Amino acid sequence: MPSTLLSLLAILAAYLLGSVPFALVASRVFGLADPRSYGSKNPGATNVLRSGHKGAALFTLVGDALKGWLAVFLAAHYAPLYGLPPLAVGLVALAVFFGHLYPVFLGFRGGKGVATAAGVLLAIDPWLGLATLATWLLVAFTLRYSSLAALVAAAAAPLYAILSWGNDGRVLVIGIIAMALIGKHWQNLQRLLAGSEPRIGGKRQ
Repeated sequence: MPSTLLSLLAILAAYLLGSVPFALVASRVFGLADPRSYGSKNPGATNVLRSGHKGAALFTLVGDALKGWLAVFLAAHYAPLYGLPPLAVGLVALAVFFGHLYPVFLGFRGGKGVATAAGVLLAIDPWLGLATLATWLLVAFTLRYSSLAALVAAAAAPLYAILSWGNDGRVLVIGIIAMALIGKHWQNLQRLLAGSEPRIGGKRQ
């Protein structure tokens, strides 16, 4: 099979994997309401946590991160075996991430991508992923704003990548993910500035 066709199939598979809504899966497994019906109405781990069920939120977090990691790990592992170019791995990373943001299974209205982005970064470079995750944790646990933690981590990730790799194509991939994350959190930024953003662990509205 031609490498171009294999690349396209890998990108499509990554997008479909990214489209799997673990927030809804977790809510059904634990018998909770649809996360799109309360709180921020976002199908993500932070909003599921507003249901008060920490197990469901953890399930969502791990599932969303794992799908990002798995898609990129498999692409990076098998690309050399099948003669796929490095560009294909970068496009797989973007496909699984944007699959979460715009999932075909939810009418292209998905989550904000923090956990999936973390999984992608950990697969691309574990040290880069851990540094970005540490940045998120530091902000989240000191200030208790998930959105602010995401914004700071998103801004930091491309800087870490540049410091680590210099002029490398992976920096562009991470930059695109970072810009998309910041764009998805624009309303959160406005609420942060207005002092109306809910903190981590807040109850559903």
